[in-house]
Amino acid sequence: MDLAYIPSPSTGVIDLGPIPLRGYAFCIIIGVFVAVWFGNKRWVARGGRSGTVADIAVWAVPFGLVGGRLYHVITDYQLYFSEGENWVDAFKIWQGGLGIWGAVALGAVGAWIGCRRRGIPLPAWADALAPGLAIAQACGRWGNWFNQELYGKPTDLPWALKISEGPNRVAGTYHPTFLYESLWCIGAALLVLWADRRFKLGHGRVFALYVAAYCAGRGWIEYMRVDEAHHILGLRLNVWTALIVFVLAVVYFVISAKLRPGREEIVEPGAAEEAAAAAEAGDAEGVETAVDSKVSEETKASTTAGGGADEASEKAPEADGDAAPADAVKTEKSGTAETAKKG
Repeated sequence: MDLAYIPSPSTGVIDLGPIPLRGYAFCIIIGVFVAVWFGNKRWVARGGRSGTVADIAVWAVPFGLVGGRLYHVITDYQLYFSEGENWVDAFKIWQGGLGIWGAVALGAVGAWIGCRRRGIPLPAWADALAPGLAIAQACGRWGNWFNQELYGKPTDLPWALKISEGPNRVAGTYHPTFLYESLWCIGAALLVLWADRRFKLGHGRVFALYVAAYCAGRGWIEYMRVDEAHHILGLRLNVWTALIVFVLAVVYFVISAKLRPGREEIVEPGAAEEAAAAAEAGDAEGVETAVDSKVSEETKASTTAGGGADEASEKAPEADGDAAPADAVKTEKSGTAETAKKG
């Protein structure tokens, strides 16, 4: 009897009226938004314009989705084009099946097009996006949980994943390889962020480090999976892909560090000048506001002083008016005394 396990959802679709909300697609969408949001923050911190990452993602994301699906369909063609299978299912991306290798490869082509249109270097953009892309993968892997796919070998560990009976799967408890990969991607993102801050990486080396870190984990995680796959010399195709891509990423990292050390000073032409102009405008506005405030205070003080003088002058005539009757009484008394003497 299993005392503990990770349950699988009974369904991967929630119907919102006539609109089906698929868990797999929802996880992919969340991942894309996280990658663009975090990449934008890093791009602005590097000296780029806000919104540039999203503009280029408009090119990269569709290319990446097509590339990921193509890689999956080509490497698992028997699922769609063998006898008894329906080739139309190759277009049903919501049922799962995106190869990260194809997504990154063709997504890079779309990003290159977007970068050329904006006149910015692709390696710098890729460096800004790399940690967010790793987190996006961590989110996207939970789509496999909704579809009850890509699990590992049978196990009775407390964190085993319970799979229900279904097409091409047998009920039981298995290694949750989707969870292993999700956690590994988060660890890769943290590693990349630390290394970038510590060593000031640039010219595509942040992205290369992310690729190498991901491949290192994907190799052993892929080896645990039990879903159908092609084998070459006893190893799954994706294990060979992870090994080859890992070597290429490390070679690029080393050669790039020797040929182009340091980090790009300018990642987006004109962005630094615009930021400086905005800062100067803000400083000038602040000085003008301070001057206006000082003049206003001086005017207020002058008005207050003038009001006091006017009040004093207003009181002075009142004093004169009070004194006038007294003088008149005094004069009247003198005239009366003088008249008495004459009489």
